[in-house]
Amino acid sequence: MPTTRPRPSSPDHPPAPKRQRLDSAPPAATAPTQDEDATTAFVPHLFHPHTVAALAQAYEDSEPYKHAVLDALVDDELLSKVKDEIIGELRFAEKETDIYKVHQTGDLASLNYLTPAQRALFPSLLRLRNALYSAPFRQFMRAVTGCGPLSGTKQDMSANSYRQGCHLLNHDDVIGSRRVSYILYLPLAGAGATGWKDEWGGALELYPVSRRTPTSLPEPAPIPTKRIPPAWNQFVFFEVQPGHSFHSVEEVVVGLGEDGEGRQRLSISGWFHMAQEGEEGYELDRKEDRTERLLSSLEQLSASAPAALTPYPSPPAQFIPSTPLTEHELTFLSTYLNPVYLQPRSLLLLADQFAQDSSLNLKDFLCEALAEKLDAGLRARDAADGLGPERAGQIPAHSAGVGEGWELQGPPHKHRYLSLSASPSPSSPLAAAADPLPQDQDGTDLLRSLSDDLLPSAAFRAWLGLVTSLVPLSHQVLGRRFRPGLDYTLAQAEEGEARLDVTLCLTPQPAPTGKEGKGKGRENGKGKGKQRAVVDGEEGEGEEGEVGGWASCAWGGWECYMAPHEGEEDPAVYRSGSGGGKANGHANGHANGSGKGVEDAHVHEEGSGDVPGVRGPDEEEVHESEDEDAEGEDDDPAEEGGLEIAEEDREAYEEALAMEEADRQANGGANAEEEEEEEGEEDDGSDDEDETGTLLTAPASFNGLLMVLRDPKLMRFVKYVSAAAEGSRWDVCGEWQVGDLQEDDGEDE
Repeated sequence: MPTTRPRPSSPDHPPAPKRQRLDSAPPAATAPTQDEDATTAFVPHLFHPHTVAALAQAYEDSEPYKHAVLDALVDDELLSKVKDEIIGELRFAEKETDIYKVHQTGDLASLNYLTPAQRALFPSLLRLRNALYSAPFRQFMRAVTGCGPLSGTKQDMSANSYRQGCHLLNHDDVIGSRRVSYILYLPLAGAGATGWKDEWGGALELYPVSRRTPTSLPEPAPIPTKRIPPAWNQFVFFEVQPGHSFHSVEEVVVGLGEDGEGRQRLSISGWFHMAQEGEEGYELDRKEDRTERLLSSLEQLSASAPAALTPYPSPPAQFIPSTPLTEHELTFLSTYLNPVYLQPRSLLLLADQFAQDSSLNLKDFLCEALAEKLDAGLRARDAADGLGPERAGQIPAHSAGVGEGWELQGPPHKHRYLSLSASPSPSSPLAAAADPLPQDQDGTDLLRSLSDDLLPSAAFRAWLGLVTSLVPLSHQVLGRRFRPGLDYTLAQAEEGEARLDVTLCLTPQPAPTGKEGKGKGRENGKGKGKQRAVVDGEEGEGEEGEVGGWASCAWGGWECYMAPHEGEEDPAVYRSGSGGGKANGHANGHANGSGKGVEDAHVHEEGSGDVPGVRGPDEEEVHESEDEDAEGEDDDPAEEGGLEIAEEDREAYEEALAMEEADRQANGGANAEEEEEEEGEEDDGSDDEDETGTLLTAPASFNGLLMVLRDPKLMRFVKYVSAAAEGSRWDVCGEWQVGDLQEDDGEDE
């Protein structure tokens, strides 16, 4: 879930002393202690031994991992006042990365730094916050969960608003000293109502885990087995467990409405941390324990081995840019490709462009006849699976589209999508038939021909060699389907060596607004000029305001490449820190992260792919940042609301801000909202990387080929496809191990 930076809380006040009682006088009234005041913030009988015992038993018996659900936690009158203060006095900032989209306040612990007059704006919110971290409630949480000591000084909570399109993808919350996660729901149904409807989305989803082998790390299943819809005053909590506490938040699919509060999944969420130094229950070995928990979570992100590539059956050909394709290669490729991409002059222009940018974005890549059949076939497949426009923006079942050649892929803390299963025969009907485009082939068959016949072929290998001036050595090709409301990939990277990525995106487009046509939203690719073959920072087709949700990235599904980040503790933030801004609507920049040409790829025939996964922080970095949990960059309520800081708190407040700024710099400036405001103030002459670290973004298109030379450690992802999308994001993606050309002595490397 979205994370925040904790700041120190106000010191606890000692209980007021009782008056001495006289035998002849009635008992004198006493001021309530802080603990007594805290208990009155909750519903009656919450701390009764029978209530605690029943909750503890339910917690012990819960599946898929231990968790508790309280139907009512807080005094209802108090919670209503808390809601009013959050809506009326706090400011929400929209935040979006590869893993989430949410509207979030700053860390509520920072309210301590306001002046007394400003703190007076939040009497109910402060009372609730202090009650949650009070000794009685922390003891209650320990009694139910059986966990170790919980800190009262390290407070970590924020208010979150999930509005239409907001979501949080699969993660386990493991970071630093976090011990228990919690969510207190305040959903709003519009016009002051609190009756949230299940079909509006926003449910908390819990995932079971399993091990592929006895020695492998546990991984979450692709489909959740527990779904908890939000309800007013509902409280959900669970102990943070490395490799077990995987959860996500379903996308909210209902609009805000026109009233002041709107329909939004409002919540207060956060973590209880382990006892800190100086607190009762603190143990010195907790530092070691925190490090182990952190490394365990980072291991989950780097556990996947690099893709297993298939070598070509023949030795590498000597690809020379001036050597034309053979007649046999041209005949085969002309069945699939737009003729413009087979002309010798076009190939020279593409090779020159790739040498400059290490990336190409080609429009109308397939020939017109094949593109027409794919467009119709894929639309029909979505309609048959209940994933087309008639779904009206609702979230489909997790099983939607599975079967008939499509298999569900996970684990969801790294990716979730459908992939085309292995071909039952060595060649598809499209390649073997006398008529290369038979009428009876559906969208799946046509897609399989591209993944099984075209991209792995020797002819396409030769074409890649001419365009990139590289020698393709081995490959992996996969047909993929990203279903609306369900599928995505999260930002990961591989070490070891550069790879050539090729993605043929085949996502049918909606009809441009106000125009007649068949709803394809694309041009036919017939007779396109060579200058349109490469997109290098140019706007797509113009008239962007008339294009539907894929081109504007409103439906997600955009592909992003970004620079790696070092030193980030939180795996969720580490994966997504550079994805803060939406895609810029076109492929741009030098995708290999260096701004140099093809000569920067140092790839050899032997010794490929021996270093798996995503690289996390070095161990030294983990120890250095132990006491500074990098839990997201949040807008501070004091700054956002223009509130004045009390003079006596100024030094502590500025110190906290300095720590936050240092953390932001270490993370490469992940908060896109703040950095966009600074855009244009300084120009160092480099256009290769924006302030968020994004190197290249490409919206989901139809019949577009994206080719990227990906350096080691470069991160990439496909953004979650919103339930608002009118269909699936379809593509055929390939990955190639490549070698450099060396023509001086007439030998290949």
